[in-house]
Amino acid sequence: MTDTISTAPGSTPPGSTPPGQAIRRPDFRGAHLAKRYARERRFRLLGIASVAAAGVILLILLGSIVSKGYSAFWQHEVALDIVFSAEVLNPDGGPVEQETLQRANYLELVRDALKRAFPDAAEDRRDRRMLYGLVSPNADLRLRDMVLNDPSLIGTTQTVAIKMSDDMDTFAKGFIDRDLPEGDRRVKDKEIGWYDQLDSEGRVNAVFNVDFFTTGDSREPEEAGIYGALIGSILTLTVTLLVSFPVGVMAAAYLEEFAPKNRFTDIIEVNINNLAAVPSIVFGLLGLAVFLNFFGLPRSAPLAGGLVLALMTLPTIIIAARSALKAVPPSIREAALGLGASRLQVVTHHVLPLAMPGILTGTIIGMAQALGETAPLLMIGMVAFIVDIPQSFTDPATVLPVQVYIWADSPERAFVERTSAAIMVLLGFLVLMNAVAVLLRKRFERRW
Repeated sequence: MTDTISTAPGSTPPGSTPPGQAIRRPDFRGAHLAKRYARERRFRLLGIASVAAAGVILLILLGSIVSKGYSAFWQHEVALDIVFSAEVLNPDGGPVEQETLQRANYLELVRDALKRAFPDAAEDRRDRRMLYGLVSPNADLRLRDMVLNDPSLIGTTQTVAIKMSDDMDTFAKGFIDRDLPEGDRRVKDKEIGWYDQLDSEGRVNAVFNVDFFTTGDSREPEEAGIYGALIGSILTLTVTLLVSFPVGVMAAAYLEEFAPKNRFTDIIEVNINNLAAVPSIVFGLLGLAVFLNFFGLPRSAPLAGGLVLALMTLPTIIIAARSALKAVPPSIREAALGLGASRLQVVTHHVLPLAMPGILTGTIIGMAQALGETAPLLMIGMVAFIVDIPQSFTDPATVLPVQVYIWADSPERAFVERTSAAIMVLLGFLVLMNAVAVLLRKRFERRW
């Protein structure tokens, strides 16, 4: 017996749609769109969070560097009354000669001025040693240059600004807390008392540290500068550019425009791409084996360093140049060939000029990468302590990244701030080079 559902006349059976009413189905399309938009919003938020996190980390890094290095751009000096005694500068009493003045004991003049300023400290040997430590150990060099330039200073008394030592300069900048116990700080109570007396007399002044940009490296932090490393970087990058740019552009032009597409050229292309990812220290080992041991180039010279960096930069320039050549429309080549130009004329007169903005951009980026490299240069000896300013491509030299590496290994607080200041200068050069690359691209870029 089967159950049936009876309905009254005019009623609607269960599960059926009343007459004249549309069937309502679930809106699967609207739900799918809502989920897709929600995923897009989440992805956008993740992207914004990633950019914000990267920006915060960058700000923390830059803030740390600037907070440690900004103080290196000024130096404290103390004004001392220097008596240019003829007995010290010209003890023989004869005619004043340059050779005699160069050998004179100028440090004695500085120490005499300190003892006159603090006669009580002159009685004790230990106090005298601390007293002499108020000024830079190389303070005599400034007096020597003054006398050599103007021998008429002999026999006169002049007020001369002398650089303070690294510890006293650090104390004057506020990086040494005077409230600490004497045994916990490098500056002793007597030195603080002498400094306070000189400061109250208006003899201590903070001046812009010009020598940081005009002198070479030094064992004394207050005398150390980046000029030697800067000149070494310029000479090294000059060699790198002169070698890598023409070789890289010609290799890219041959591979892209002339070379047949076969297995041999495929192997070359694969190796070029692989060389772009090789660790930079491998190029340093190659330079050590080939340029120094085999060819006998001078060690720690911009010539050897530039050749090593040129090898490292070549893959980057070749890849960038090939991409720029590919971006030139084929219609340019076809039109030139149709007018009777040879393949070489097509490339040199039309393709290369149109691709040059991209080539220059890749070259500048490659040079910026070479400017920041340290590992390959360490392998060829450019980590040496270089005081003199290099004058040629074969003189011993160092570069800015290696100078940062050398200073970072020094324990003095004054070298810490100079390390950070050198990093700031290096970052400035990198930003400048990348800005030049952007400007060149915008200046010469053509839209097809």
